[in-house]
Amino acid sequence: VCLSPSSHLFLFSGSRAGPEDAVPRIVEQPPDLLVSRGEPATLPCRAEGRPRPDIEWYKDGARVATAREDPRAHRLLLPSGALFFPRIVHGRRARPDEGVYTCVARNYLGVAASRNASLEVAVLRDDFRQSPVDVVVAVGEPAVLECVPPKGHPEPSVSWKKGNLRLKEQEGRITIRGGKLMMSHTLKSDAGMYVCVASNVAGERDSGAAELVVFERPSFLRRPVNQVVLADTPADFPCEVQGDPPPHLRWRKEEGELPIGRYEIGSDYSLRIGRVNAEDEGTYTCVAENSVGRAEASGSLSGKDREGWDTVVSGSAVWLPCKVTGNPEPSVQWLKDGQELNSGDLRLNLLANGTLHITNLQVRHIRSV
Repeated sequence: VCLSPSSHLFLFSGSRAGPEDAVPRIVEQPPDLLVSRGEPATLPCRAEGRPRPDIEWYKDGARVATAREDPRAHRLLLPSGALFFPRIVHGRRARPDEGVYTCVARNYLGVAASRNASLEVAVLRDDFRQSPVDVVVAVGEPAVLECVPPKGHPEPSVSWKKGNLRLKEQEGRITIRGGKLMMSHTLKSDAGMYVCVASNVAGERDSGAAELVVFERPSFLRRPVNQVVLADTPADFPCEVQGDPPPHLRWRKEEGELPIGRYEIGSDYSLRIGRVNAEDEGTYTCVAENSVGRAEASGSLSGKDREGWDTVVSGSAVWLPCKVTGNPEPSVQWLKDGQELNSGDLRLNLLANGTLHITNLQVRHIRSV
C-alpha cells in the first residue's frame, strides 16, 4: 500500500486499473459542527472515483455502525455519503455522538480519507449559578443587578429584560458587561422587574425576576415665600412636596415656637397663622422627610402696623414703588398674600423700574402685596 500524505489517498499495489477507472477523491469535506442535543444533524461527505467508491465513517478512530448494518444504530448513511443523525444523543454520562469524525471513500484502486471534523454538542443547563436579587436605590444613585448564567457549551451570553422588553445599552447610563446590568444614575422610570437571560446555540434560559425599587427623595413643588402682612391679619405659607415613599411634613419656627392656638396646618400641609402680631415675626420652615432623604424650605414673616398705610378709593389707580440695586441688575417679582400675581389681570402692570401700577383698584386687590 502506498500513502500520499497530501491527499489522504491510499493506493493498493497489484491492482490492475481499467482505462477509465479512477482512485477515490473527496470532493466535499465535512465541516466542524456545533449542534443542539435532541436536534437532527448531518455531516456531509461526497467522493468521486471509478468505480463509485463506498463510503464509511469513523469516530475517534473507530468505525461507525449505521442503520443499514445494525437496525439498533441511530445513525444513517445517506446515498450521497453524508452521515445523518435523526436526533443527537447527549447526556451527563453518555455522549455517544460527540467526537471527531472522518469520512473514508474506498474502491478497488485505493482509499481516500477526509479531514477530521469535530462534532460538538451545545449544552445549556437549567440552573443559574447566581440569580439577580432585589435592589433598592434613590433617584440619581447608581444601581447594579448581577447574575451568573448556567453552565453551558459554548459559554452562554447574557442579556437583560425589563418586563417583556429586551434592554438596550444607553451610552453613558446603562451598560451590560458579562452578567452585570449597570446604571450610572437611576431614573424613577427604571423601577420594575428585571430578568437575566442566558443564551447559546442550545437555547435560552430566564432567571427568576428581581425588583429594582427606585425611591425618590423629597422635593418641593411649592415652597413657602417671604411675606409682609398687616397686623391682625392672617398669613399663609404654602408647602407642597413630592417623593417616594410619600414624605412626612412638619413645620417649625426658627426663632421660637409656633404661635400656640393661632396656627393651623391644612390638608395640603400649608401653614396658616391667624391674626399676626409682632411675636410671630421670624422664619418658618417646612421640613419634608422620607426613608431616603430630607428637604427644607423656609419663608420669613414680617408684620406691619396699620399706621402709615394709605387708604384709597375703589376704582382709583395705585403705584407701589420698589427700588432695588444690584450687579447684574436683579429682576423684580410682586407677590400678594404669598402668591404670584395673576399675569392675566390687565389692571396690574409691572413697570421697568420695579413699580407695580394697579389701575381701577378693586377690593380683591386689597390686603398685602
